Amino acid sequence: MGTNYFNMHTLLAFIFCALFSPKTNASPVYYNVKDFGAKGDGVTIDTDAINKSIEAASRQGGGTVYFPAGTYSSYSIHLKSNISLYIDQGATIVAAEPKGNIGYDAPEPASNDTYQDFGHSHWHNSLIWGENLENISILGPGTIYGKGLSRGGPYRAPVGNKAIALKLCRNVILKDFTILYGGHFGILATGIDNMTISNLKIDTNRDGIDVDCCRNVRISDCSVNSPWDDAICLKSSYGLGFARATENVTITNCQVSGYDRGTFIKGTYERKEGHLVPDHEGPTGRIKFGTESNGGFKNITITNCVFDFCRGLALETVDGGLLEDVTISNITMRDIVNSPIFLRLGRRMRGPAGTPKGQLRRINISNMVVYNADSHFSSLILGDAERDIEDVKLSNIRIFYRPIDSAESVIQKVVPEDSKGSYPEPQKFGVIPAYGFFIRHVKNIQMDNVEVSFLGKETRPAIVLDDIDNIELNNVEAQKAPGAPRLVLKNVTEFTSSLSKSIPDKRYKKVSEKEL
Repeated sequence: MGTNYFNMHTLLAFIFCALFSPKTNASPVYYNVKDFGAKGDGVTIDTDAINKSIEAASRQGGGTVYFPAGTYSSYSIHLKSNISLYIDQGATIVAAEPKGNIGYDAPEPASNDTYQDFGHSHWHNSLIWGENLENISILGPGTIYGKGLSRGGPYRAPVGNKAIALKLCRNVILKDFTILYGGHFGILATGIDNMTISNLKIDTNRDGIDVDCCRNVRISDCSVNSPWDDAICLKSSYGLGFARATENVTITNCQVSGYDRGTFIKGTYERKEGHLVPDHEGPTGRIKFGTESNGGFKNITITNCVFDFCRGLALETVDGGLLEDVTISNITMRDIVNSPIFLRLGRRMRGPAGTPKGQLRRINISNMVVYNADSHFSSLILGDAERDIEDVKLSNIRIFYRPIDSAESVIQKVVPEDSKGSYPEPQKFGVIPAYGFFIRHVKNIQMDNVEVSFLGKETRPAIVLDDIDNIELNNVEAQKAPGAPRLVLKNVTEFTSSLSKSIPDKRYKKVSEKEL
């Protein structure tokens, strides 16, 4: 065994020397940015040297562009096909502050910038960008620091607002590095086929990872702290100038949070800056589908994820796309600032004329534990008066809600439809007249082994069902508030409850209004 051990180490040492030995007269296996003039001193702008090293590798058919320890201030870095950027331990690529007319590449003419935000319509105004490429990687344990990036828009050159932006590429690997303050988007990937995002740490000042109109995506082992916007967000915008689904996506073993920016990386996990969120509705930091949804979402799996001090899980289609065939399991949440579960089908219809209305269907959510969720908004499953959400299954879910802190008079007696609202968020519906679940305009829903309870004073029913066609409650337990029913039914057909200690076994063909 000892001989094999030393042989293995000898082999590894040989491979390391072959890859990272200084250049000889032969074509280099790697391209050290310092050999092309980069200073790495944090003062010199190293953009030209970095881009020259990428071009040199590209002329040889590809290779690894290597960043040794140092601080590399830069403007726009241009990726090319068959190139890996390797950011070593102790190396930081810093987005430099624009000076006068010197800075980042201009936002390119948009294929379409009518139906989505400015940031989703442009890619070139970024620290690192690539378009129509294949076989590209950004690797290594170093850091990308978006110090000089804007977190807003729209802006013209020389302002940049994304750390990494990729458009219409295939075979992409993003692995092991850290993004600190990534601007409006830490990672914006649009129209990408075959992408792996693994073992990233992101602590940022707007969106963490946006996957837009992408196919065959794997996101794993990532920690994303994004108090001012979404952590991991799937979208299907019209930014490419045509509708394209985001499909075949797995998100696994990830943590999302809304601690104050920078305090995740520092390890202090502070919670003081909630007022700085753009919508002033508390820290964001969640996993979300939408809001841009022209192309829809299909075949998505989310598993083994942790939410801490952020908003809850959100599945939204309001711009006409199909959101279907989603499985979500093994989720834990703590200190959630709005609805732990938010499913929304609406008719904002921000898209070309004639776009068909969307659908939200075939959703399975299981094995979820939520502690200390905001009960103002309960969990919301909200279809549209013109089209139901269909085929939802909730199983093995336990939610503990903290006490409501608003006066009882502010509770909505009639929850607004807001089908054409400009932005779907739980807060837009006001304080909900149920503390646990409010479910409306849904066809075929099953709840198995679901339990809701509250951590202090409560006056509202646990569950309100409104305009439901075919619902089964099996072993559903709901803590009862004094003077309030556990369950309220309005315009419900094909209702069945069974095997519950707190809700009686019942079967109704049709109910106009009833309390249990």
